[in-house]
Amino acid sequence: MTVHFIGAGPGAPDLITVRGRDLVARCPVCLYAGSLVPAEIVALAPQHAHIVDTAPLTLDLIIAEIEAAHARGQDVARLHSGDLSIWSALGEQTRRLRALGIPYTVTPGVPSFAAAAAVLGRELTLPEVAQSVVLTRTSGRASAMPPRETLEAFSETGATLAVHLSIHALPRVVAETKPHYGEDCPVAIVFRATWPDERVVTGTLGDIEARLAAEPMERTALILIGRTLGAEDFRDSALYDADYRRRYRGFEG
Repeated sequence: MTVHFIGAGPGAPDLITVRGRDLVARCPVCLYAGSLVPAEIVALAPQHAHIVDTAPLTLDLIIAEIEAAHARGQDVARLHSGDLSIWSALGEQTRRLRALGIPYTVTPGVPSFAAAAAVLGRELTLPEVAQSVVLTRTSGRASAMPPRETLEAFSETGATLAVHLSIHALPRVVAETKPHYGEDCPVAIVFRATWPDERVVTGTLGDIEARLAAEPMERTALILIGRTLGAEDFRDSALYDADYRRRYRGFEG
């Protein structure tokens, strides 16, 4: 018996990986993270599978479901939205499983920031504009931010910011980033990227609050901030330059 933690992707049901799809289709138990996982993915489970929406459950109750499946010798597909490496509660669940001696695997999924960039048709890193992407959030009831992980500190780097779980705190996000990026810095807010009700609001740090006021969004929106979102006057990378020597494109001479 094995528990298979699976990143279900950002929303569109066909953005789950092939491995993830196949695991869901063969596991007799499926635990999924409420409305964050598309119904079409949950429907991949076997016809008589034991399916549980974990949204209303505590961690103890989730582990109890897994222990019961373990006692029956049944594999479990544990579905979370996006990718499991960030803000998925994977760590607390696998810690319990290690203590119980229950084996598990982890299958990655398409993260929300990558889906949002795809919706915008933008690369988040550009030569000499930004070469780093910071995945962060603001403090909330579920988890406070460590003291040194502030928006001001990250903004000082000039990296592209992907601010999760913070649409409710947009005025604070703007106030803490604008001194470093400037009022004209591009901002994109992507609500439920790749879902049927996906929406996008773009602007700058100077006007994004006013733009969003006309189109309110819930907390499932992602805030992207950075010069790469609007840059056009940047140099080409060396990777495809005719004079760049690389392993698969050498020079004769």
